[in-house]
Amino acid sequence: MMAALSAARKGVSVTIFERNDRIGKKILATGNGRCNFSNRDFSVAYYYGNREKLKGCFSRFSMEDTVHLFEAAGMLVKDRQGYLYPWSDQASTLLDIFRLELARHKVEICLDSKVEKIIRDKKTGKFRLEPCISIREYEAVILACGGCAAPKTGSDGSGFLLARDLGHRMVSPVPALVQLRCSDSFFKAIAGVRCEAGLTLCQESGKESMVLQEEWGELQLTDYGISGIPVFQMSRTAARALEQKKRVVVYIDFLPQMEEQDFQLYCVKKLQSFSPTLTMTIEEFLTGIGNKKLNHLFIKLANLSPGQPVFQIKKKELKRLLYSYKKLKVHVAAANSFENAQVTAGGVDLEEVDENLESVKLPGLYFAGEMLDVDGRCGGYNLQWAWTSGWIAGEEAAGKAIRSGIAAFP
Repeated sequence: MMAALSAARKGVSVTIFERNDRIGKKILATGNGRCNFSNRDFSVAYYYGNREKLKGCFSRFSMEDTVHLFEAAGMLVKDRQGYLYPWSDQASTLLDIFRLELARHKVEICLDSKVEKIIRDKKTGKFRLEPCISIREYEAVILACGGCAAPKTGSDGSGFLLARDLGHRMVSPVPALVQLRCSDSFFKAIAGVRCEAGLTLCQESGKESMVLQEEWGELQLTDYGISGIPVFQMSRTAARALEQKKRVVVYIDFLPQMEEQDFQLYCVKKLQSFSPTLTMTIEEFLTGIGNKKLNHLFIKLANLSPGQPVFQIKKKELKRLLYSYKKLKVHVAAANSFENAQVTAGGVDLEEVDENLESVKLPGLYFAGEMLDVDGRCGGYNLQWAWTSGWIAGEEAAGKAIRSGIAAFP
């Protein structure tokens, strides 16, 4: 939609071929239906991909440009601690703005129109689409088909097949911004727990362990593994390591606000505050430290029982028990599937497009959004890439069409 709008504003004839029965279906699910469309805390460091090339792209169409465009189109913007939303808190508002703008600039939209093949005439350099959706030939084509995430909305990876058929090398797609499944047997006992936690993602080989990524935020424990924003942030790194057959673990710190030494000192002082003659169980001692489900799990992992008197426990056993609060090790078996993922990591290699997002192999072919090997963190960054890449691809494709003298492209 952004690519079409960007191009149409140049005065060229633009057609969108949409495989679904309505346009913009995927955007309705973004931001839990509220559409966090960008973020004022912006940096290319929040993206994976060729950051030098990304820096050039974002300098041409920035977060500020996005806000200006939507406001100029009539949408009020809400700033929630840097996270940007439509003032209505409805993703449908942003989609309606696009619909109005596309109609105002006379963009033709063909629904239920899946393109299965793109053919470029070697003599004229023009493009034809198959099945024979239109008898027209086009000066330029923009592939903005999405990746593999949320395939029910239409982004089922078929755009990658089109790109591959046109001679492009793909960085293999893996799910990103998704939950992680763990092989440990205790997750059903702690399912439903939400808490602040620090997470350290590691790749293990024998006795060696290499830290891949660290995050902090609200952790959600499920019956199959871990979820929540910090898990989403590291999921693409985990998925890529698993794809490479690496052994992946996550260490969870359930008390990230305290150093391990400070936590030990806290526990010593808590013990000293009670008389050794007092009959106090382990369960009672742990009250106030962590979630009750977690307390019971850690007692079990330490091979102890909740009713044991705390002053009869050996120091080694108590240390093992308390260690779980600061460094619980869980084993990652898989990332959840693309059906659950918010975005795709992988796609057309950025080395195969120029600074205008035009194919270096096939002039007149452009890429935008998740079609390219670019993905970002949670917080509106992936939508900002959609706006930026769409704007650049549309503007450049329009310029090419104008220079050719016959300004029409899909």
